[in-house]
Amino acid sequence: MRHSTTLLLLSMALFGFLTPAMLAAEPDPWAVQPDLAAYFAAETAKLRDACLVDINSLQDWEAKRGEFRGQLMEMLGLDPLPERTDLKATVTGRVEREDFAVEKLHFQSRPGLYVTANLWLPKGVDGPVPAVLYVCGHGAVKIGGVSYGNKASYQHHGAWLARNGYVCLTIDSLQLGEIEATHHGTYRYNMWWWNNRGYTPAGVEAWNCIRALDYLQSRPEVDGERLGVTGRSGGGAYSWWIASIDDRIKAAVPVAGITDLENHVVDGCVEGHCDCMFMVNTYRWDYPLVAALVAPRALMLENSDSDRIFPLEGVIRTHAKVRNIYRLHKAADQFGLVITPGPHKDTQELRVPAFRWFNKHLKGDESLLTMAAEKLMEPAELKVFNTLPEDQLNTTIHETFVPLAPTPEVPKDKAQWQAMRDGWMEALRMKVFRGWPEEGQPIGLQEQSSTERKGLVLRQYTYCSQEHVALPLFVVQPAGAKAGVRVVLDVLDEDGWSKWAKALNWDASLTDEEFDKHFGELEETLVFAVPRGIGPTAWSGDEKKQTQIRRRFMLLGQTRDGMRVWDVRRAIQAARTIKGLEDAPLQIEAAGQAAGLAVYGSLFEPGINQLVLDQVPPTHRDGPILLNVQRFLDMPQATAMAAERAAIEIRAPNEATTYASALANKFGWQVLLRQE
Repeated sequence: MRHSTTLLLLSMALFGFLTPAMLAAEPDPWAVQPDLAAYFAAETAKLRDACLVDINSLQDWEAKRGEFRGQLMEMLGLDPLPERTDLKATVTGRVEREDFAVEKLHFQSRPGLYVTANLWLPKGVDGPVPAVLYVCGHGAVKIGGVSYGNKASYQHHGAWLARNGYVCLTIDSLQLGEIEATHHGTYRYNMWWWNNRGYTPAGVEAWNCIRALDYLQSRPEVDGERLGVTGRSGGGAYSWWIASIDDRIKAAVPVAGITDLENHVVDGCVEGHCDCMFMVNTYRWDYPLVAALVAPRALMLENSDSDRIFPLEGVIRTHAKVRNIYRLHKAADQFGLVITPGPHKDTQELRVPAFRWFNKHLKGDESLLTMAAEKLMEPAELKVFNTLPEDQLNTTIHETFVPLAPTPEVPKDKAQWQAMRDGWMEALRMKVFRGWPEEGQPIGLQEQSSTERKGLVLRQYTYCSQEHVALPLFVVQPAGAKAGVRVVLDVLDEDGWSKWAKALNWDASLTDEEFDKHFGELEETLVFAVPRGIGPTAWSGDEKKQTQIRRRFMLLGQTRDGMRVWDVRRAIQAARTIKGLEDAPLQIEAAGQAAGLAVYGSLFEPGINQLVLDQVPPTHRDGPILLNVQRFLDMPQATAMAAERAAIEIRAPNEATTYASALANKFGWQVLLRQE
């Protein structure tokens, strides 16, 4: 068996996927460790190099800008845009100070989705004034188990703005508001089905910001044509979302809220961020494209030079790409960059330039500042609710914010079926598996070893699934087997690998009795495919590390399982290159999660005669996790499409397979259900 080089192992250790103990240990007999660090670096480089590369003139940008904005709206779960329902804005209290007042209020950005807020109002000013939407970062204020909202943590910004002639609406975020919901679905709670749904809390935050601007424009104190936005950390990210998708923002100052994919994926900054920082990257963007959508409106990017989760290098790279777009608009004076000393912290050095930026671009005032931003109120003075509303949907909004695909109907005829099928297949290609490599790459099949036992031959191969991903393929067949004998390709998940690992290691520890149990009287050819991250290529690290590996795939517009479907396809292609197997009848077998992978792999590979599936997941909520898939279809539709292409035997049928069975009865497909 060929093993990874020392350099490869050291690079993986540095990236955090191998430990020093593993480097010193005896190699696993099956180890084909893919260079995961190199894979993520290469995939990130593709997205970096594609970002804005075709924009060479203002005409290029204007031709693409609308498309880009539409893509971002979709990736935030805002296409179609939700209905702008009645905000039901309610002021629950007012606090008076000498030079400002604060209204405590809530509104519903959609029915049951509450936004708690403070409206900071200046005194002694005439006529409508400019307004700033302040979006809060992750600064929890919780006393005695009661959340006062992160608006209490960031109150000093609203106070300064009001004392200097602005209206400021400071809104709580979804997670750290008075109603505590979650930003941590994939980060902490294994809610990987968020990927299936195309859901990110970034979308909720963006929608809440849209409705916050609606509210500001409804207030008589506000000049609705002079609106700005700012916030830091998480609030910096939300500033990007709203400034990029809503032209009502005339001046924006995101603070420590954006960097590029290289920082997040390669350097590991994703591990310090919850899900609200990221859109669902369907179109495989790098983050400068988000920022570029603000052009040519006034935008200043702020960061500190020792910020560990928004490193300076990525911020500078982002700034350089966005600056080019502003130059095309001849609006370089509308784009600023401020770097201050310090860590990831809300400092005065960051606040002062932000306040001056708003003065310049919303008031036309460039005079020196004479007032510091201070916290002037107790958290209890800013609290909106005495009792939380019983009809709130905040804590479950991830279940409904992005709609599920409707339950499929049984088509009335073949033409209707074909239209349904073609629509689903197009969605799979463009929205679910867009992160796959280009077709037609060399398979690179290499035989690593060959062992004979009791008239059978075990050959161990590796093949190239894609760049930096070498995977194993195991082939067992009678010695001297003739061409054309049936091939059974078994797709293994972790449970499947646990079942077969010892049987595929033909050393003295495998007794004759065990050997015969697995291979006795074998006449066909068995092929075992083990997708990435399973068995021989399992990624090292604890559960937390595995979570962050999966989140890296997510940021690249992929999922771990989506790339495993690609691996299944490549395993089928690799098997077809083995002498004697090129034209043999092919049966795919799989169970559990692997059954889901096999179903999707079969939709894209020709020449499969039969699928034998055991315990197919009834819904993608149970896996496999595929980007956006439940926006368009679920396991029942996928299984039905597979049934049209090949005979299917289904063991332990469930709701995922009844739809395929119904269509088989209607159209004469071969679907055999076995109750076992």
